[in-house]
Amino acid sequence: MQYLDFEQQILEIDTRLADVNADVTRTADEKKQETERLNKKREKALESLYSNLTPWQKSAVARHESRPHTSDYINSIFQNFSILSGDRAFADDKAIIGGFADFEGQTVMVIGHEKGHDTESRLAHNFGMAKPEGYRKAIRLMKLAEQFNVPVITLVDTAGAFPGMEGEERGQGQAIAASTEACLDLKVPLICCIIGEGGSGGAIALASGNKVLMLENSIYSVISPEGCASILWKDAKMAPKAAEILNLTAADLLRLGIIDEVIPEPLGGAHRYPKETMGALATAIKKHLDTLKQHTPDELKAMRHDKFFAMTRLGEE
Repeated sequence: MQYLDFEQQILEIDTRLADVNADVTRTADEKKQETERLNKKREKALESLYSNLTPWQKSAVARHESRPHTSDYINSIFQNFSILSGDRAFADDKAIIGGFADFEGQTVMVIGHEKGHDTESRLAHNFGMAKPEGYRKAIRLMKLAEQFNVPVITLVDTAGAFPGMEGEERGQGQAIAASTEACLDLKVPLICCIIGEGGSGGAIALASGNKVLMLENSIYSVISPEGCASILWKDAKMAPKAAEILNLTAADLLRLGIIDEVIPEPLGGAHRYPKETMGALATAIKKHLDTLKQHTPDELKAMRHDKFFAMTRLGEE
C-alpha cells in the first residue's frame, strides 16, 4: 500500500500493527489487546484525517495508484462484459474501453477511461488519456446502445485527453466535441460516474449525462491544479492553492449544481476499501437507472439539454 504524504500517522500505526503481529514474545491475548487498541487508534486517525481533507489532498487520493479503475468496476459490479473495440475509422484506443454487460438483470453499455495498474498496462492504456479514435469509439458505442435501446453507463477517470501532436493532427478537439454532443443527444438513459480524476474536455466528453455521480474523494475540473498553477503563477508548486480555487471536489460541485450526487467512500478512501466503494456506486447507479427508465426517449434528451444549458446561467441573478 502506498501511503500519501499526509498519511504519516497511519503509516506509523500500520507499522506498529505489523510489529505486534510478528512479535513472538507476546501471548495471543497480549497481541489481541494491543491490536484492538491500535485499530481503534487507526480508525480515529482515519476519521480525523479523511473528514478534513483539503482539495489538494483529495487530488492525491483521487490519483492513488491503488484506487479502483474502470476495469475493476466492470469486473466487480457488471457481469458478462463483452468488450467492443475500434472506432471503425483509424484504430482501437485502449485508453477507453467499452462494451455490453449485464447489470442488475438488464443489459447496459459500459464505457470508461482505463489508466492501467502497473507500468506495462499504464503504457498500453496511455494512462487513460484518450486520442481522437478513443472518443470516436465511445461515440460508436453510444449510438450502438441507442440502436438497441440499452442504457449507457460511463466511468470517468482521466487527467485529460492525450495532448500530443498526433492527437491534434487527427482532430482531438472535434472528437471531444462530437463525443459530448453524442452524450447530449442520446435517447436512452445515460449515467456518468466520476471515479477518480475528471480532467478537462477528456472527462466532459463522457460525462454529459442525465445523472452525474461522483465518488467522495474524486476530483472534476476544467484543468489540473498543476496546469492551473503553471498558467496563473508560472509555478507548478502553487498547485495546492490552485486546487483550492478550482472548486474541484465533489462537495463543491454538488453545491454548484454541476453533479447530482456524491457517493460516500469508506474512511481511508476507495483504495483501502475498493469492494465497499464499488458496492456503493452500484447501488446509486441502480437507483438512478430505475428512475430514468420511466422517461421516454425524447424526455431523456430534453432533460439532459435542460440540465447542461442551465449550467451556463450559474451565478446569474
